[in-house]
Amino acid sequence: MSSNVTFAKSEVGRLWRALPFWSSLVVIPVAWIAAMNGGWTIALLPICTWYLHIALDSVLGLELENADPETPESGLFWYRLVTLIWAPAQIVTVIGILAYVTSGGHLSLFEQWALFAALGLVYGTIGINFSHELMHQKPRTERWFSDLLLATVLYSHFRSEHLLVHHRHVGTPRDTVTARFGESFYKFFARVPMQGLLSAFDAEKAMLARRGLPWWHRTNPFWRYWALELVFAGLAVWIGGWWGLFLWSTQAFWAIFQLELVNYIEHYALTRRHLGEGKYEHVLPRHSWNSAHKASNWLLLNLQRHSDHHYKPDRRFPLLQTYHEDEAPQLPHGYPVMTLAALIPPLWRRIMHPRVREWRQAFYPDIADWGPYNKAQTPLPRSWSPP
Repeated sequence: MSSNVTFAKSEVGRLWRALPFWSSLVVIPVAWIAAMNGGWTIALLPICTWYLHIALDSVLGLELENADPETPESGLFWYRLVTLIWAPAQIVTVIGILAYVTSGGHLSLFEQWALFAALGLVYGTIGINFSHELMHQKPRTERWFSDLLLATVLYSHFRSEHLLVHHRHVGTPRDTVTARFGESFYKFFARVPMQGLLSAFDAEKAMLARRGLPWWHRTNPFWRYWALELVFAGLAVWIGGWWGLFLWSTQAFWAIFQLELVNYIEHYALTRRHLGEGKYEHVLPRHSWNSAHKASNWLLLNLQRHSDHHYKPDRRFPLLQTYHEDEAPQLPHGYPVMTLAALIPPLWRRIMHPRVREWRQAFYPDIADWGPYNKAQTPLPRSWSPP
């Protein structure tokens, strides 16, 4: 009897600790409120995500404690459950709202557009982040949920690009989404979607070639990506005609915009040492910007503990560790504030460039010429090595 009571208490404790990460689900009823009422209620979507968590971060501050990284899977049930609930919840919500607003006639065309733009920004913040967590896991169900979420925003190739290119080449000119020093977000966004698509396809093609298979082989995941995207696009047309497809594409565009905005700040100007002969040092916590802001990490499943994610990419989000500034560079604010700053390039440079220079001096004081590291998408010569 006492053992059952102890187990129950421990489960309640685990649920209590996990509950803040369930706060994203509040977006679902808020989305329906916006769809039913239109007008100013559409603004509730960004308010309950970015702006609410900016306020909470200012009140709650930093979370510097780390969970035991050896915690078994059985101790992570409540954390895993929310990631599995989110995928069907998002898909049903977006499809349901599309059917509701295109058939209801209670919202103007502008309100419908604004609603789906807001949905895209929210799901670019939350939904793709859940997809990111799921794509790193081994169970097939979780990876399928990741694929479904990415297909809803017509960005399925992100899984291949992220796993096969970004994690391997982060902090080098070979990585599309490592933003270069001085590169504005708008220049970054103009190049990354297409370069990411091409690099993802090339990576999958190369994997197949190593097995002696052509790119068009049925095991190429791009066939699955394209099929899922076609299904969702076709569903949008079936529900709302070409206007329905336009609304679906609207939420997809703004979700991608938000995803790449986060990508931009995560590694801005952080580079791994080139060792010569096309080789680089191993990925370390110093190669990602870290943020320990409590509330925004609840919203983003600890994504802001990005230094540890790249150092140990197989760790589930509740076990990600935070680092001191002598191990990893620290952002002055959480992602909600930093993404807003990135939209204003002069402000971004004012905040970040002194920090980049401090990082270079702290970790690579021997490198005098950073020019070759700053060149976007220009691989370093195989014979080049830093002074």
